[in-house]
Amino acid sequence: MAKTPSFHCTACGASYTKWSGRCDACGAWNTIVEDAGLSTGPASKSLGNKRGRGMALTDLAAEEAPPPRTRSGMGELDRVLGGGLVPASAVLVGGDPGIGKSTLLLQAAAAFAGSGLKVIYVSGEEASAQVRMRAQRLGLGKADVQLAAETNLREILTTLEAEKPALAIIDSIQTMWADNVDSAPGSVSQVRAAAHELTTFAKRHGISVVLVGHVTKEGQIAGPRVVEHMVDTVLYFEGERGHQFRILRAVKNRFGPADEIGVFEMTGGGLAEVANPSALFLGDHERPSAGSAVFAGIEGSRPVLCEIQALVAPTPHAQPRRSAVGWDTGRLAMILAVLEARCAIPFAGLDVYLNIAGGLRVREPAADLAVALALLSAREDVALPPQSVVFGEISLSGALRPAGQTENRLKEAAKLGFSTAIAPVSTKRMAKSGMALKSYPDLAGLVGDMFGAG
Repeated sequence: MAKTPSFHCTACGASYTKWSGRCDACGAWNTIVEDAGLSTGPASKSLGNKRGRGMALTDLAAEEAPPPRTRSGMGELDRVLGGGLVPASAVLVGGDPGIGKSTLLLQAAAAFAGSGLKVIYVSGEEASAQVRMRAQRLGLGKADVQLAAETNLREILTTLEAEKPALAIIDSIQTMWADNVDSAPGSVSQVRAAAHELTTFAKRHGISVVLVGHVTKEGQIAGPRVVEHMVDTVLYFEGERGHQFRILRAVKNRFGPADEIGVFEMTGGGLAEVANPSALFLGDHERPSAGSAVFAGIEGSRPVLCEIQALVAPTPHAQPRRSAVGWDTGRLAMILAVLEARCAIPFAGLDVYLNIAGGLRVREPAADLAVALALLSAREDVALPPQSVVFGEISLSGALRPAGQTENRLKEAAKLGFSTAIAPVSTKRMAKSGMALKSYPDLAGLVGDMFGAG
């Protein structure tokens, strides 16, 4: 059955069932127009002609004070969040099993509660007594945090609406179950529905929500990728099980810089903040060894120095091995190809191993030059100059490209006792750092100067 057309006056908004030349409500002429449907298609699959109440619009130029952030007192966490917790925000935290996500968030809950926020910690994987036992082990037994063990999303939202906390931590989103979705907990539809409901609830009620997400074997947060688009901030908790250091990295942040990192150390009493990570990621640079190069990197807005270790040895296999820990293996293959094609230094018949000391993962292209020098140092069994740091990007032509934030890199290196920097020729000399700068236009010139080859 066809729907009856409707009309309205564009001057006063009065509604009519048929068109007329004059509006009876306001007396205006030729202002009555037919209503167009919001969408076309069957009513069960489209919005149809039924209209909503409209949206509240504000001026972009309106001078409104930004929402105040709440600092937890954990400097590394506040740094990654962009300066503190933003009200009505949704944060997604992912990490490998057993890496310390629940420990981090329990400490964060206690810290925010100590800052005056009302905090509710909802666990879908542990009982309240188990969470309480962990809190006592971490010395947080008297923290003003309310606990709950629940997986039913309807019950959780009802409780949050009644209690009105400032922060709710959901551990984890894969265990939540929405009774209006006909699928098992942890499925794609359940995770999507739960994340949408919690994010919408946070925006509507002004409650900050932190969601814990499991990760796949590839290191990505399990479930649909749309969950990462829904939330405001996505944090990854990284680290190697054999190392005590943990990295909290922001890969998305609507309220602060992305790629910012916070460094923690796993101890018997929980996670401890590391104020100066460069000193921990470096080995004994007082006694340089072959195959080692110190890279002056930037993680977010923080300069971090780390040691890049390389080992080159004859292979007993027909196919040489190329292995990298904390570095992209594809980029390692590219650097080896540039060394062979542009510098005439072959690595055929040699196994190549690369490692970033301390369990740090480096994604910055500026580490290319440090990796190349570490490989050459290991191959030639010649140590790099003592008290020197390296940074710069290598192009496929063998030219060296400069890296950004040179001043911050040099200042951090000088603070830790380094005196020389090896960098591309276009790098500006920073007199304030007090460091000597050895600059080269291309990789072949650097190799010839330092190793007498190329």
